Amino acid sequence: MEVRNCRKCGRVFNYVMGPKICQQCREEMEAKFQEVKEFIRANKGAGIHEVAEHCGVEIPQIHQWVREERLVFSEDSVVFFNCEKCGAPIRTGRFCDKCKVEMTNTFSNAIKPKTAPAPKRPKDNRDNPRMRYLDR
Repeated sequence: MEVRNCRKCGRVFNYVMGPKICQQCREEMEAKFQEVKEFIRANKGAGIHEVAEHCGVEIPQIHQWVREERLVFSEDSVVFFNCEKCGAPIRTGRFCDKCKVEMTNTFSNAIKPKTAPAPKRPKDNRDNPRMRYLDR
């Protein structure tokens, strides 16, 4: 285990994995996430700035939750993000469904083993229909 300082509060804590924040700050962040989620559920037409103001959360943190697909905006919401590959409007994540399928297929094809062509059989003269003569 590593000992690190929390990026939010500066406390020393044993870092195992994930974000470099202490357990107390993680719990506070989770409570803020639940508050944001409930506010969005209750106010479907709210924009990101309104959500951030009302809940006391920074806008980049809301963007992070959306990229992680923890936070999803409804179809009738005014909030949308752009697919990082094609630019299509999306409500959660980093990529649209079309790009996700395309990338999955590309990755699947990349890891498939290449099949070697069948080896060519050497010519067998015995199978040749032409007549053969023995040398004298």
